[in-house]
Amino acid sequence: MRGMNRRSLRLELVAGLGFALSMPALAVSVGTTTTMTVQSSTATSMQTGVATSCSLTTVAVSVTGASGVPTASGVSSGSGVPSGTVTINDGSTALATATLDSSGQANLVFALANGAHSLSAVYAGNSSFPTSTSAITSAPISGQCASEFVVTASSLSPTTATNTITLTAGQSGTGTITIVPLQTWVSTLTGPAFVTISCSGLSDLAACSFTPENVEILVGQNAGVTSSMVLTTYAASAHSVTPEKLPGNRSTPVAWAFLLPGVLGLGGLAFGARRRRFLSRLSLVALVGLVTVLGATGCNPRYNYEHHGPLPNPATPAGTYTVEVTAQTSNGITAVNNSTPVTLIVK
Repeated sequence: MRGMNRRSLRLELVAGLGFALSMPALAVSVGTTTTMTVQSSTATSMQTGVATSCSLTTVAVSVTGASGVPTASGVSSGSGVPSGTVTINDGSTALATATLDSSGQANLVFALANGAHSLSAVYAGNSSFPTSTSAITSAPISGQCASEFVVTASSLSPTTATNTITLTAGQSGTGTITIVPLQTWVSTLTGPAFVTISCSGLSDLAACSFTPENVEILVGQNAGVTSSMVLTTYAASAHSVTPEKLPGNRSTPVAWAFLLPGVLGLGGLAFGARRRRFLSRLSLVALVGLVTVLGATGCNPRYNYEHHGPLPNPATPAGTYTVEVTAQTSNGITAVNNSTPVTLIVK
């Protein structure tokens, strides 16, 4: 009886070990590390033509982690990239929440109010990676500008100097425009504020566009919002269209249907004018009318286009242009215009 019990126990142990070895590998959360880097900078806010120095605080967050799977010999860790959101806190106040990119990073920029700030980043975690919090970084601010928002330009390309885009006529340049709301202004908002972005200072033979053209600042939103900028220049046309290739530049039966009866009618009036005076006067009036119509047709822009062809488009003139990128908002009573200059060099 005892031998049978021992044999049964051995069979159960073997069966249990075989079941454990046959189980699929299960993901195990090992941990994450949230690292935050805080950098201070100064931007110039051009409000109603007056330059004001503003303090900006850029926060770069990186979240790294590791995941593991159980094996027969233990847990073998493998690196992974966390996904999800990270929140920037100022003490116990949440300033903004951002989504991590494919490399587990996020970048935000703030225009904090005057005073001492204790910033930290908190990763929310997901099913594979647990939450983690960065170390606290002190960010004291003094002499902050008095403005609703600050406009900055970055990531300009192609560039040969700071805040400059250099193009050959026919090329396009890109950049990122950031609208950074001041913390003191955000605290006064009772509803969303809409900011429209535009530019001035370009040649007539160049253009700018922004995507989106209108950005929204929500109540309690302290982080800057971005818009993609494209500056476009134009090359000269290689050739013009020859008149014979233009539509409508060939005589048609319809035209002869109107022209031939008119000529015959004038001939008949001229023949009858010998016998009757009123026909002579009528033929003279008709002749003057015909000459007037033909003259007006010859001066018509369509006639000129069809018989002489369009002129080739000129290129964007070479030179240096100061492009003012302006952001405007209004509360229904007063409008606020802030801008930043971008230098465009066309070769």
